[in-house]
Amino acid sequence: MDTNWDVIVVGAGAAGLLAGISAGKSGAKTLVLEKNRKPGVKILMSGGTRCNITHNTDNRGIVKAFGNNGKFLHSPLAAFSVEETIRFFNQAGVATKVEATGKIFPVSNKALDVLDALLNQLKNENATLALETPVLDIDPTEDGFLLNTAINNFHAKKIILTTGGLSFPGCGTTGDGYKFAIKFGHTIKETQPALAPLKTDARWVHELSGVTIPDVGVTACINEKPLMQDRGSFLFTHFGLSGPVILNVSKALNSLSDFKNSSLKLDFLPSVKETDLEAKLQSLGSTDGKKLLSVALGELLPRRLLEGLFNLIGFGADRKCAGISKDERKALLASIKSKPINITGTLGYAKAEVTTGGVSLDEVNSKTMESKLKKGLYFAGEILDLDGPIGGYNFQAAWSTGFLAGSQANEQIN
Repeated sequence: MDTNWDVIVVGAGAAGLLAGISAGKSGAKTLVLEKNRKPGVKILMSGGTRCNITHNTDNRGIVKAFGNNGKFLHSPLAAFSVEETIRFFNQAGVATKVEATGKIFPVSNKALDVLDALLNQLKNENATLALETPVLDIDPTEDGFLLNTAINNFHAKKIILTTGGLSFPGCGTTGDGYKFAIKFGHTIKETQPALAPLKTDARWVHELSGVTIPDVGVTACINEKPLMQDRGSFLFTHFGLSGPVILNVSKALNSLSDFKNSSLKLDFLPSVKETDLEAKLQSLGSTDGKKLLSVALGELLPRRLLEGLFNLIGFGADRKCAGISKDERKALLASIKSKPINITGTLGYAKAEVTTGGVSLDEVNSKTMESKLKKGLYFAGEILDLDGPIGGYNFQAAWSTGFLAGSQANEQIN
């Protein structure tokens, strides 16, 4: 393999593949280095192996989702928007669909189709992909960079670091890029696992493992003080809680070293007012007094959940709708509309979807993705201090920053 390149991209994930495609598009001699045996491992795992490509919103919606750091994405999104992302994959043979949640997936529900499209485009742009080639060190030269790998030494006029963060280290994302960034003077904002499942020692939660509820309101709290709210799909697990809504609110608890004062407050029926639910319970006592309460409420919530909640307030599984006292009704309403659950921790980087923190955005030119500290050094994707909610937002940031980094690196060469 040739050792001299115009652009070398380090990392063949979402951002890296787009960067390689973009850099090679106008003829730059481009090499993409990947330490794993296969490229795009996290792409294949994402969205339950379906790959949530992006979200059904405009560029402003993407920017807003990233909070204070979202403004950094204005230029990347101007270069490669949500619409252009969808068009890119459609033209590459991946038909897409919008689900009720706003998430955009391949019609095939196969992440492999997304990865194959990226690899085909990379090949079409005459960019070279080298697998099982971990970068061990990077040194500056008079006209670029020297990359020392386990296979060979490579020289590049420009390099793009797209090595990801620390989430899902089993995929190879072990923070390699941070040390290279630090070597060139960059600041790494404190990293934490984000979008991670939460653990609890509440036995009743574990006993409901496998129960899914499509819409639950969740409030993350410290010392009962609300920090963050969201609603969406929710899953009980053998260790605690998961599902999109849990992953999103986990961000509010990620930085804790001690979880003893952390909790969630759950509203299992966020679309039903408490007064309306109370009225329904009262009417059931007179209209369906002989019916099992778990059956009468079964049209609203899973029966296993109802029976678990009943057990906590002293109701038997055979409890009928009739004869519920005012205090019992109050306890039932509280368990459905504002159930507290103590949190003991998260599953950490091992199961986190993304990493919060990373290369400081103050040190990267958002209009080009080039380092403000070292000419010819570019960044894209999760290595940056950018993390958004679940729903395709983080992939969009990766596609957009990768595309912009590749096109700018290529433009400055030519």
